[in-house]
Amino acid sequence: MKPLLTREQVQQFLKENNVKDGKSLEEAFTAQFKNVLQAALEEELTEELGYSRYDWKNKETGNCRNGHTSKRVRSSQADIDLKIPRDLHGSFEPSIVKKHERSISFSLEDKIMGLYAKGMSSRDIQATMKEIYCVDVSAEMVSRMTDKILPIAKEWQNRPLEPVYSILYLDGMRKTPQGLYSDRRPLAFC
Repeated sequence: MKPLLTREQVQQFLKENNVKDGKSLEEAFTAQFKNVLQAALEEELTEELGYSRYDWKNKETGNCRNGHTSKRVRSSQADIDLKIPRDLHGSFEPSIVKKHERSISFSLEDKIMGLYAKGMSSRDIQATMKEIYCVDVSAEMVSRMTDKILPIAKEWQNRPLEPVYSILYLDGMRKTPQGLYSDRRPLAFC
């Protein structure tokens, strides 16, 4: 795989962004990530409309650009303020940051752990990841990921229990055609 940046480009990036420590490096990457997302959104609209910005001579559609909508999305690094481009007809559906989506962080490991926590097997998780996210993961990879949380789960299962747990019961009476009915069930564990 070809490297994204050469060593000289990395050195120039660090110098231009005055990177001195980990925090300033993270801030510089977040700013660059925002720029990449913004450019990708603009390019998506260009692809949808079939002509680039200010290229009205090649315009072959009645639809056109119609400003931007501000949107804050959460990524794995930080919150990012984006300007989502709009079209006149309102038919533009961005795929990078979908409408009504507030998070762009897709952590494969988090998704797999969530499915595992719900009791799915490694093979079921593999099939689900392929079906929903179009991501090929091997059952062995799923197994390695879920093995990471087994010690934590065992520790939680073997934790000492409290001698007393409180349970709150609320009693409600309701009238039915057959008469009064008492509905007693636990509402909360404290």
